Amino acid sequence: MSKTDYTLFIVLQVFAWIIFVGLSIEAGGLMVNFVFSIFSPDMLPRLYNKLDLTGIFNQSSAAYYGLYSFILIISLLKAVLFYEVIKLTWTLKLDHPFTQTVARQIARISYFTLCIGLLSFIGRQFAKQVERGGFNTSFLDLYWNDSQAFVLMAAVIYIIAAIFKRGVELQDEHDLTV
Repeated sequence: MSKTDYTLFIVLQVFAWIIFVGLSIEAGGLMVNFVFSIFSPDMLPRLYNKLDLTGIFNQSSAAYYGLYSFILIISLLKAVLFYEVIKLTWTLKLDHPFTQTVARQIARISYFTLCIGLLSFIGRQFAKQVERGGFNTSFLDLYWNDSQAFVLMAAVIYIIAAIFKRGVELQDEHDLTV
């Protein structure tokens, strides 16, 4: 492995940490917003991201809790996904990458990615149903507008996981024959 590859790997680790911290802050901010929306809704315009769903809450608490549940779960899953990526970068040894642990972590990343994509799709469909009831949910599109990209990315990551799994099997066979 060249020194450039190793340096690039370290830079990607740093980016993964930065993205993880950003996603964790977003998820934490959304949780705080959710708690304030229940106990002190008048504070919402001054909180994180100004995600104010009190109009929806006043008309239908079921729609409010449904929309907010999708937003929170998707945000938490994105943070967990990047935590898994960080764990992978710590366990992955570039000079000896094909291990059972790495193959399992890559497969787990593909499952989290698929869950985010599917929940984003379901959340978007739920928001469309709520919008048909007379609510404005267009400002929530940023939370689930990339569902197809996540599903496609999950498929690609799953293929990589399958290749790693086969690589581990081949390496084990090679180690047994030598």
